[in-house]
Amino acid sequence: MRTSLLALALLAAPPAFAQQSLQPQVEAVLATAPTGTRFGLVVADPDGKEIVAVNPEGRFIPASNTKMFTTAAAYAALDGLDRPDAAGGAAVRIEQGDVILVGHGDPRLSAAADCTVDCLATLADAVAAKTRRVRDVVGDDTLFPDQRWSPGMSWNNIPTSSGTGISALSIDDNEVAITVTPAAPGSPPTVAATYYTIDNRAITVAAGGEGSIGFDRDPNSRTLRLTGAIAADAKPRMLSVGVDDPAHLAAWRLAEMLRARGVRVTGQVTARHRPTLPEDDPEVRDGAPPARPPEQPALAQLVAPPLADDIRHINKVSQNLHAELLLRRLGLRQGSGSIADGQVEVRAMLEKAGVPRAAYDFSDGSGMSSYNRIAPRGTVAMLRWIAAQPWGTAWRETLPIAGIDGTLARRFKGTSLEGKLFAKTGTLNATNALSGYLIAKSGRTLTFSMLANDVPPEGGATRIMDAALVLVAEAN
Repeated sequence: MRTSLLALALLAAPPAFAQQSLQPQVEAVLATAPTGTRFGLVVADPDGKEIVAVNPEGRFIPASNTKMFTTAAAYAALDGLDRPDAAGGAAVRIEQGDVILVGHGDPRLSAAADCTVDCLATLADAVAAKTRRVRDVVGDDTLFPDQRWSPGMSWNNIPTSSGTGISALSIDDNEVAITVTPAAPGSPPTVAATYYTIDNRAITVAAGGEGSIGFDRDPNSRTLRLTGAIAADAKPRMLSVGVDDPAHLAAWRLAEMLRARGVRVTGQVTARHRPTLPEDDPEVRDGAPPARPPEQPALAQLVAPPLADDIRHINKVSQNLHAELLLRRLGLRQGSGSIADGQVEVRAMLEKAGVPRAAYDFSDGSGMSSYNRIAPRGTVAMLRWIAAQPWGTAWRETLPIAGIDGTLARRFKGTSLEGKLFAKTGTLNATNALSGYLIAKSGRTLTFSMLANDVPPEGGATRIMDAALVLVAEAN
């Protein structure tokens, strides 16, 4: 019989459990984690009084808890999040015979055959209605400086969907789908792919055998190496591969659509980027960043869905690319659309919230960077400030719900916190995080931030974290 989270908490406590205060009870639960795990935890009641505090001002890698800070800063700084996002929609124009596809930071542009909203096909139709012959097809992502990866992101994530390049012109989450189908034993599997050239080093093994398909590629290369094995009776394996130059991919997709509509493309598919310059960093530049030249009139422009919908997507499923693009959209308020300018907006929000500067450091907007740091006490201060804002309820509704949806759909099932904990998860190398709000047994809403760093390879930290929070909820 599976041990419940609350039972784990009770079993972990010493015999005098009933006489202890809550703090030692929680510490006893945390002590059952693998040796070397470093925890930070703060739980505050509705008046801001701390019920539990374990290493409250320690600085921890937050993983995807970073997305809370980025999305809250967007709610604090941007207007009209619940309206269609015209500014974010991609546009197309014809410039001396070339087709220029321009990105405005919208992460939801799609080339999918079943697309109904924010569709690249709409722009292809506009070009086909205007001309039957074009020269180059150019993807233009110069709205943001060319910072495709943030400082501190592990290089091995780059080929994957978790580490795909960041671009003002993004499409289909900047991923390419690859299908690997087994062949006869001893033969390479069949690979269905677009955009990438496949270097197939994988093998099909006998039916019933074990196998795992891996892939890798060099940075900025369009040659994808497949390795590993797949059993002859296995189902086709779907791989999602990251893209280093999303603007080029978007232009390539558009060129394919134009040809399908009978438009002759006589030139090349290329991408246009804006180099990162000193003036993109507010700590380096002298004065305001230079004004960008006005954009030329568009032949057609898409209207993207509301940013509020995307923020819900970011927090519910922990979508890295969308969070990074949101940070850069925030950076446009400072002029350049750089990572550093986006962080200026995040810091401005945290100053309003009264969060001490020592309680945080960020190098990205998603949490993939190992340079990021947050302190539990500072995080709780931000969460309490958010709850008091006019948009606080709307933001809280973007968080996963324990046992119900998002990245918490399978956690807290069958406990007193199922459906009563609303929080952002975080997972990275040797790191787990969970911060947000929970409804205690008394009906009171508690604010919490819990982080685990230096988790040994055997893991288990999330189970311990969940048991501690169930214990807190039951005791309040």
